[in-house]
Amino acid sequence: MNAEKLAGLLFPQVAETVDDLEKQYPTRTLPEGAKVTRMGPSPTGFMHLGNLYGAIADERLAHQSGGVFFLRIEDTDQKREVEGGVKTILSAFREYGLPFDEGATEEGESGVYGPYYQRRREEIYHICAKQLVLQGKAYPCFLTEEELAGIREEQAAKKLDFGCYGEFARYRDCAYEELEKRVADGEPWVLRYRSEGNAQNHIKTTDLIRGTLELPENIQDVVLLKKDGIPTYHFAHVVDDHLMRTTHVVRGEEWLATLPIHLQLFSAMGWKQPKYLHTAHLMKQDGAGKRKLSKRKDPELSLSFYHEKGYSPAAVKEYLMTLLNSNFEEWRTANPDASMDDFPFSIKKMSVSGALFDIQKLDDTSRNVVGRMSAEEVYVQLTDWAGEYDPDFAALLRRDKDYTLAALTVGRNGPKRRKDITAWSDAKEYLRFYFDELFQPDYTLPERVTPAKAKEILEGYEFLPGEDASLWFERVKALAESVGYASNMKEFKQNPGAYEGNVGDVSMVLRLAITGRQQSPDLQEVMQILGKNRIEQRLSLMLKTL
Repeated sequence: MNAEKLAGLLFPQVAETVDDLEKQYPTRTLPEGAKVTRMGPSPTGFMHLGNLYGAIADERLAHQSGGVFFLRIEDTDQKREVEGGVKTILSAFREYGLPFDEGATEEGESGVYGPYYQRRREEIYHICAKQLVLQGKAYPCFLTEEELAGIREEQAAKKLDFGCYGEFARYRDCAYEELEKRVADGEPWVLRYRSEGNAQNHIKTTDLIRGTLELPENIQDVVLLKKDGIPTYHFAHVVDDHLMRTTHVVRGEEWLATLPIHLQLFSAMGWKQPKYLHTAHLMKQDGAGKRKLSKRKDPELSLSFYHEKGYSPAAVKEYLMTLLNSNFEEWRTANPDASMDDFPFSIKKMSVSGALFDIQKLDDTSRNVVGRMSAEEVYVQLTDWAGEYDPDFAALLRRDKDYTLAALTVGRNGPKRRKDITAWSDAKEYLRFYFDELFQPDYTLPERVTPAKAKEILEGYEFLPGEDASLWFERVKALAESVGYASNMKEFKQNPGAYEGNVGDVSMVLRLAITGRQQSPDLQEVMQILGKNRIEQRLSLMLKTL
């Protein structure tokens, strides 16, 4: 067959060559060892944990090496695209603090290696596709959907692999004249790759996470261009990763099965392949076994789940880093206040087996992350979240910013910080006693305190504004003695029969009156924030119930 005539027949409008593209998109000028990585999500409106998991690795590999991290929108499948899908993608990555150096933006595109939307790169794909036709490595296929269904039925009956190959690739060696007539008659066609693979042969390649892989050669004549002229993922990502000069491709292990196709296409184009890193699936404990996180079964797969619950993006990122690098927790213990960006991310520490996602472990991580935040950071993130999901609570928080900040500061500055908040949806319960509108006291008394004794304690207490902690506690001890309770725990333990209770019981009665609960942050600090009027009101309120 005359390959040049066929290429002209199929791509009459294409005048540029791949050499022209190489000049248009030259090798990047970067420091030695710098990595170029990309995120290539589809605008389906659904951003999941796996997107974020891979993006963290991409971003760290690029920026830790002085390289480039870019965003490419892989929108070749219009059936799955939803309105606002790109905005959802950009919003998610912005929320999680993953800065792209170039690519798609809400304002358009930024960078010289675009377009960064695959549907806008049709001309580029056609130039590359034409080269494959010129080299006799691609051909038009006119198989209809009905014919393809018939082939699948035949292959199923004969227990053969599904696909277009061998005798089933009916247009692979078709005469030029027939192809010309079909094109002239307007028959729709797809462009297929002419595979020279042999099912008996294997290829060896290196995955930076999994080491040396041995995979069967691809024998399928896969589709490169669909009937509308838009490429499949297989062809588009090969072309784009070469011309955008991607050096490292991080993607899920589900793509391992198609890796031989991609390596074959890189070879056919005469291009050096990027380095691949196939990450382990995010798994979930399910009874006695484990399974892959499922969009249908597991709401926690969607990033919207964490947004709605009010998990800080920093907490979710930090937890995912514990799954990405096995030594991160050890590093965090040694560097409790360091930025996560200071962690030396390592490909060698990435796991080959499935990463077990544990919501309880996420909660533990989240409490630690929120505990390290300043009161101002908590205030900003909490009020933003409440403004979206609990406007009335947000109004209370914003009514007196200094008051709210003071409440959030309690227990946050000492060597052992409190860790009461897991997600912003927990904060209302934690802060409830600071606001009269939310105050819901539980006056269940300690075992050694009768209602009459509680009344005596409350009537005997006087709040002093500005009092320091040591003086406050001395006065509580004196109050304990005045009502027949031990002023220190040691005396009480040595001779419990000599006392009705101890100073801890007295403190608990005051805690119940002031906060309405048996557990709270440091009571003396809390009282100083609440102030004299509110303290007196709270004492009076409990006295009325006794």
